[in-house]
Amino acid sequence: MSRVAKNPISLPSGVEVTIDSGNVTAKGPKGELFMELHPSVILEQEDNILRIQLSEEGSTAIAGTMRSLVSNLVTGVAEGFERKLTIIGIGYRAQAQDRTLNMSLGFSHPVLYKVPDGITVETPSQTEIVVKGIDKQLVGQTAAEIRSFRPPEPYKGKGVRYEGEYVMRKQAKKI
Repeated sequence: MSRVAKNPISLPSGVEVTIDSGNVTAKGPKGELFMELHPSVILEQEDNILRIQLSEEGSTAIAGTMRSLVSNLVTGVAEGFERKLTIIGIGYRAQAQDRTLNMSLGFSHPVLYKVPDGITVETPSQTEIVVKGIDKQLVGQTAAEIRSFRPPEPYKGKGVRYEGEYVMRKQAKKI
């Protein structure tokens, strides 16, 4: 079995996990999430610890993947996930309005992004965007879609980037 799958998942206080015939449901203070397990993986619960076991025809790679997905499920309902984005450029700004993110990114028109259900978007300042939610995949996908409107360019570094992302800068044309 993979090294990742051998690690047990400890349940934090306030999180309940229900396992029924290949389906996992986690309930916590942030909400409730549901996931289907791969048929070659068996999930066992002992007190506040979850363990992944392989069935006879199971693959070790899928066991590690399922362990990570179940761990993300538990972490999401307990603490939630967030991704921070930074906007760099003169005149570039963002503002959250209800379920819409209004961005000025140097185009002749404002960019309006409809926030999906289960995600909250905050703008602490005009150049910062914080994407929060309990589903790690949905938080990452939303952040990637916002970044795709104006990815950072290599000459001046203008655009939307993840917090802490390094953009390799190119040298301008020499005469």
